[in-house]
Amino acid sequence: MDVFDELLRGVRGKGAVFGRSVLWPPWSLRFTDGAYLTLCIPLRGAGWIVPETGDARHVALGEAAIVRGPAPFSFTDDPANVTATAVTPPADTTTAGATAAGDATAAAAGASGVREVRWGEDTPDAVDRGREFDCATVLLAAAYDVREELPQRLLRALPPVLVVPDEQDCSPMRDYLEAQIGGGRPGHQIVLDRLLDWLLVCTLRDWFDRPEAEPPGWYGALGDAVAGPALRAMHEDPAHPWTTAELASRAGVSRTTLAKRFTELVGNGPVAYLTEWRMTLAADLLTRPELTVAAVARRVGYADAFGFSAAFKRLRGESPSAYRRAAAATQAAERVVPAS
Repeated sequence: MDVFDELLRGVRGKGAVFGRSVLWPPWSLRFTDGAYLTLCIPLRGAGWIVPETGDARHVALGEAAIVRGPAPFSFTDDPANVTATAVTPPADTTTAGATAAGDATAAAAGASGVREVRWGEDTPDAVDRGREFDCATVLLAAAYDVREELPQRLLRALPPVLVVPDEQDCSPMRDYLEAQIGGGRPGHQIVLDRLLDWLLVCTLRDWFDRPEAEPPGWYGALGDAVAGPALRAMHEDPAHPWTTAELASRAGVSRTTLAKRFTELVGNGPVAYLTEWRMTLAADLLTRPELTVAAVARRVGYADAFGFSAAFKRLRGESPSAYRRAAAATQAAERVVPAS
């Protein structure tokens, strides 16, 4: 497993927000759900993504866009036609005819410039619009509330909005996606979730390979003959007591050669990188109440809680116990449902 695999392992579709909007011009949708990651794919037509700050980006048919949140953004047929009316996708579209989907449709019906919106399953009246439907824009949007430390490392390397063109003809895949969203076959939500996993990973990987991208140092280092083997070794077994000499032997070079090349590509030395990676893993483990601080320490390669706590506080600015209390308080606050 390489670092890219590790960072995306926890970003999975598990009943995530899946919506298909059928839009007739002029239209504008404003996403205010606070998602940390939103994938937007036009299944028909095209549109513009307008972030809170920065330039509008056009998304054509065959392209995929990723918006890094949690700031709101708009998707519109005209950047000058951005509505101030918020349209928040339903938090749960796993059940056909769910009340949340109906509420979202009703809210969207009152939004400026939106003539018709459909979240979740298709409806016969939309399909029967005939030639008018052919002129509509159909948007698939999938949002993730990514709060874990591991994927956040990847999200921080992304621009506010990225657009990746489709180098191949994927119209059969778009047709299949639209059919899955509109159908009610058993297991269709799982199919959609897994398709999103695939689309998300492919879009991110294609983006980092583009000349305008600015991938983090570790991404380029993965394919390096010297730094790559050391990176993969640390990610395969982060609890192992790695030394620079042992990591250098994985690449068949001297310690000096590894340290120089690794620092050039990644930005810091192998040992410093390993410590930072261990603390990232530990931050997510500390949110699990069944694990003691000593258990977390052992999982990330520390023989005792004292040494681990000192390293964690040095890099994160607070003790493991303080971090755990703050994370628990945040999770508790997010579980509170406002009174209607």
